[in-house]
Amino acid sequence: MIQKPRGTIDILPSDSTKWQYIEETIRNICKSYGYGEIRVPTFESTELFQRGVGDTTDVVQKEMYTFTVPQDKDKKSLTLRPEGTANTMRSIIENSLYGDALPLKVYYIMTCFRYESPQTGRSREYYTFGIEQIGSTSPIVDGEVISLADALFKKLGIRDVTLNINSIGCPKDDCRPNYHRILKEYLADKYNDLCDTCKSRFERNPARTLDCKSDICKNIVAGAPKSKDYLCDECSDHFEKLKIYLKAAGIGFTINPLIVRGLDYYTKTVFEFISNDIGSLGTIVGGGRYDGLSELIGGPKLPGIGFGMGMGRLIMAAENGGKVFPERAKPEIYIASFADTREAAAALVRKLRDNNIYAETDNMERSLKAQMKYADKIGAEYVYVIGGNEVAERTAVLKNMRTAEREEVGFDGLAGKLREIKK
Repeated sequence: MIQKPRGTIDILPSDSTKWQYIEETIRNICKSYGYGEIRVPTFESTELFQRGVGDTTDVVQKEMYTFTVPQDKDKKSLTLRPEGTANTMRSIIENSLYGDALPLKVYYIMTCFRYESPQTGRSREYYTFGIEQIGSTSPIVDGEVISLADALFKKLGIRDVTLNINSIGCPKDDCRPNYHRILKEYLADKYNDLCDTCKSRFERNPARTLDCKSDICKNIVAGAPKSKDYLCDECSDHFEKLKIYLKAAGIGFTINPLIVRGLDYYTKTVFEFISNDIGSLGTIVGGGRYDGLSELIGGPKLPGIGFGMGMGRLIMAAENGGKVFPERAKPEIYIASFADTREAAAALVRKLRDNNIYAETDNMERSLKAQMKYADKIGAEYVYVIGGNEVAERTAVLKNMRTAEREEVGFDGLAGKLREIKK
């Protein structure tokens, strides 16, 4: 039997109501914050992610699904999107959306692809929700972006979650480059003990050792200098104002100097929301500011900030936190019929559906007894049995499947009767 590829998931009808509820909640919150939806291609030029995400990152070095199309004359390298920010910024630049009133606020719900070890809450094809706000360098915007994620958690009843923030500075020589020099000095005599991945990043991006998953590297960086202690005046002021905003908004936070995020485009503010309801997975949201990303991929200077959150982890945290999701909709009415009245039943069902009433009828040519069992199994609220006499007289008995109450209702008045019951 052919099975789904390793690291992918099937979202079955029994679970899709959870996803739909989450998506509807996301769309409503984004609307209240002024974000419009953007949809971008599933695959992009590989160069976009090499330049935007960074060719020293795990994403680019190890995790991307990259391919060429044999019949493509240019043999251009393409990549399934591994994240949402770089390709969203590409779309903003290409379509000159920055020419509209700023700030520009967009959100997306999309599938992304990374070649990682599959486990609960981590798939190779995964669904992500993200927002991006483009145009402002203000720390107030950083706070607003964080606030939207916080609002979503509260809406979904996710309480056991902690916000971790840090500042990794900016490219000015007296800021992040200076910190990198100091960090390299600290790591230099421990270089031989670093894992191979951290050794390969030592020259170009030593800060990535801070979030290495190797236990040896974790011990090494435990006493490393902290980026927040080497910020330039502008970045330090930015970080202090962000903390003031978060306190004013009633959003608790922890300063975590080991957060650097795994993508090269980040500057200044970086943050993560850590959930205690999803076990060892921990991080449920990751984001930060990326004021230089647009220029990295050939666009104008466009400051921005955003986040991404895995939809699977979000649902897991909500469920583990006690969230009760709506059940799959059940039919309001089942039209039972006989061999000679199936066409009439189908016509009546169509009329009810045109009136936004969830109606079902027999598609399996079952006996009346079997139809009644089926109607009960699928949870139909009412049953309406039509035989030859009922079709001739255009009236039948409407039966409540819970109370067994009966009422004669005409075909033409059935939709109105069901709407009245709904009210």
